[in-house]
Amino acid sequence: MLYLCRIIIKNKLMNLFVIAGMVGPWQVVIIVFALVLLFGGKKIPELMKGLGQGMKEFKKATDPEEKEKDKDEKESENK
Repeated sequence: MLYLCRIIIKNKLMNLFVIAGMVGPWQVVIIVFALVLLFGGKKIPELMKGLGQGMKEFKKATDPEEKEKDKDEKESENK
């Protein structure tokens, strides 16, 4: 019975993943078109730059080696 429940749950999760995970070329075109309509052509590069900087900061904050490196740089600047 437990095995059967696991199979049913696994199948439902896989179906959800397939529905949510399948992004085709037309969906990308529609998303890009909606972004251009909402923000305009000049604002999109600024948004992507901000997104990239945010991802970089997040990666830096989660990497322990980067934290130590930044700490050492700040200490050397203060001297």
